[in-house]
Amino acid sequence: MRVMRGGAVFRKFVWLFVIFPAGAVFVAFALANRHLVRLNLDPFSSEDPFLALDAPFFVFLLASLVTGLLLGGFVTWLGQGKWRKEARNRASESRALRAETETLNTQLRSANEPRLDRAQAAE
Repeated sequence: MRVMRGGAVFRKFVWLFVIFPAGAVFVAFALANRHLVRLNLDPFSSEDPFLALDAPFFVFLLASLVTGLLLGGFVTWLGQGKWRKEARNRASESRALRAETETLNTQLRSANEPRLDRAQAAE
């Protein structure tokens, strides 16, 4: 029997109690709304529209859901730009400080080597 770690248990929980039921509800909704619906994109003529789409209702619902998720993700990504820039600046500063620390440690070791040689010679 396989032992599950905390993250795997959480993923299994989310799958069983969130994703699977949501998928089942979506399938039931899609089956109940299979009739065609017209999406009229012409504000001037409702009788003979210039641009109209005929599709099952659940297609429009799914398209709006996906569009909302993508737009929300993009807006969130844009809003976090200043934090990503700050993280890049801090990472660059950290690399520079590590390089400086390594240089200073090398200089300190080379400055202490003659003392060590003299101490070993005195023994």
